[in-house]
Amino acid sequence: MTAVVAPASLPPLAARTTAVGGSPVRDILAVTARPDVINFAGGLPAPELFDRRGIATAFHEVLEQTPARALQYSTTEGEPSLRAALAERVTRRGLPTGADDLLITTGSQQALSLLATALLDPGDTVLVEDPCYLAALQVFGLAGARVVAVPTDADGVDPQALAELVRSERPKLLYTVPTFQNPTGRTMPAGRRAAVADVAARHGLWIVEDDPYGELRYDGEPVPWIASCEGAADRTVLLGSFSKIMAPGLRIGWLRAPASLRRACAVAKQAADLHTPTLNQLAAARYLDVLDAHVVRVRAVYAERRDAMVAGLPAALPEGSVWTRPEGGMFLWARLPASYDTTALLPEVVRHDVAYVPGAPFYASDPDRSALRLCFVTQTPDEIAEGLRRLAKGLGGA
Repeated sequence: MTAVVAPASLPPLAARTTAVGGSPVRDILAVTARPDVINFAGGLPAPELFDRRGIATAFHEVLEQTPARALQYSTTEGEPSLRAALAERVTRRGLPTGADDLLITTGSQQALSLLATALLDPGDTVLVEDPCYLAALQVFGLAGARVVAVPTDADGVDPQALAELVRSERPKLLYTVPTFQNPTGRTMPAGRRAAVADVAARHGLWIVEDDPYGELRYDGEPVPWIASCEGAADRTVLLGSFSKIMAPGLRIGWLRAPASLRRACAVAKQAADLHTPTLNQLAAARYLDVLDAHVVRVRAVYAERRDAMVAGLPAALPEGSVWTRPEGGMFLWARLPASYDTTALLPEVVRHDVAYVPGAPFYASDPDRSALRLCFVTQTPDEIAEGLRRLAKGLGGA
């Protein structure tokens, strides 16, 4: 009789996959996917504002006029027509740029992953804002980096604290979203940006400047990129995306970096996906001709929605709460009185058919458990008003 041998267990998953958790935002969106839930948790553009006709026209023209090229493999660096048009756009915004300065990525999230591959060895130190964009914390965690938060204030990273941490921690890079930051919505003033660039130049530091929201400005004047500051050109990587101003489903982002780092990122991209989809790149390049007019329409709607949320917060949040009024972007950051724990309160809030993102996951350490992030762009003003009424009930208010 043949003995039955139990199958051997499989080798374990890589340690980094268990050391880094999933996205709390994605988890919340899965739980609150019901159509009756007013969801302030996501970072989603308003779908009714997508220029479906304009984008469809761009795809149609590309497939009619250059089908063989559109459906074929492309270069890793990106389609020349898109890189050239994007370089002109970046130059018009105040940063002289050539097509060869750019690498097209599959969303700016991939750009972060490529940079982590090109720059970070396990155990390297990365500096981040406090609080910080969630998915950046995931990328750096998967790379095995040691993530250290830099103290911040209403203007962003504190340059003196940054300099002290660079001296003591010897980091590879600083990651920052200086314009309409995720999650806080704050914007770093020009003087502060120059001071951060000066720290990087004096002490030796890469700056990763992520700018997915910069064109969504509703008030005030644009602030120059850190990449344009004196002493920053050879050590700043600028990331951008069409997800928030064109359509996230196209998955088109880009990075602008010094040549040696850009080449290293291109090699990493070859290993990851060879290239960003050719058809999407060519359609995006075609759509750039009308993008500015579309962005103007989107800004007007989003500004109205921001104002609706700001107007409704005094009645929705407990007495003693404070919040930001961002000049642009998609997010508003609120802090409730210290006795409130927004993570613990979330299930009760969701039972009232509304959702937010608790603040705690945005911190590399020492989370503020009274904070929360609200996205104001996805709902209409009437929906925002109703969502805030539900939020007040869920938080124990009205």
